[in-house]
Amino acid sequence: MSDRLKIFLLLLPAMSVIILLFFGGLLIGLMRSFNYMPVIGLTEPNFDAYIAVFTDEEFYLSFMLSLHISVTSTLISCVLAVGAALLFRRAFIGRAIINFLFQLNLTVPHLVGAIGILYLFSQSGTFARLAAEADLITRPADFPALVFDPFAIGIILQYVWKEVPFIGVIVLANMQSLGENYESVARSLGASRWQAFRHVLLPLIFPGLLSASVIVFAFTFGAYEIPALLGANYPAALPVLAYRKYTDVDLAARPEAMALALMIAVLSVVMLFFYIRYSRRKVRS
Repeated sequence: MSDRLKIFLLLLPAMSVIILLFFGGLLIGLMRSFNYMPVIGLTEPNFDAYIAVFTDEEFYLSFMLSLHISVTSTLISCVLAVGAALLFRRAFIGRAIINFLFQLNLTVPHLVGAIGILYLFSQSGTFARLAAEADLITRPADFPALVFDPFAIGIILQYVWKEVPFIGVIVLANMQSLGENYESVARSLGASRWQAFRHVLLPLIFPGLLSASVIVFAFTFGAYEIPALLGANYPAALPVLAYRKYTDVDLAARPEAMALALMIAVLSVVMLFFYIRYSRRKVRS
């Protein structure tokens, strides 16, 4: 038996589960989005669901909101994670404890963090009450709307709080594996700290930073629970909009929900493709 055949047989159980569950569900969702399901008597496929989605203004508002959440939270998380990694690579008193606290929320579920955001940043939360007690505002309701707001500030805060340690751990591991020899050579040749970072260290750690940011971008664009808990009712993020249509009492909206779900998957793949291509081009230049 050849090595390729052995590898194929070893991977066959996992591949079977992936093909059956993922691609099977994807195929059923695709059929349902075209309103084609012979099992329940729908035998004439059509594009009504896609036409309804593309002619609905809410779809475009939801798409822009989801894109804003993903891009903003990913960029802020990357900047803060790189800064934290630069700090933790240096030796200082209490670094082990601070590093442990920095990575602690990796084990905290997103929903727990979202509840914390609600308790802290909502207009009836802790910060609003403290500001009212300090006479900074007249009443807690005057506190700036950071949750259920149209700019998704609460959602972005939650994602940044959760994803900064994730990206930071990856970047820090890359920095520690590289050491400081490259930067020392650049400094000895007259480069400033910023120049050594920009032209030497950043290109070296960029592949790991890019991989982590792509994961964060894809997750935040397609996640449902945080936008559902912290987001505004209108416009809602694309996953929330798809779920609302799926659970609508009008079963005619079910194909639209499937169409939205498939478009979320396609848009994620397309945006990630251009994101990676653009990032690699920037590094080469």
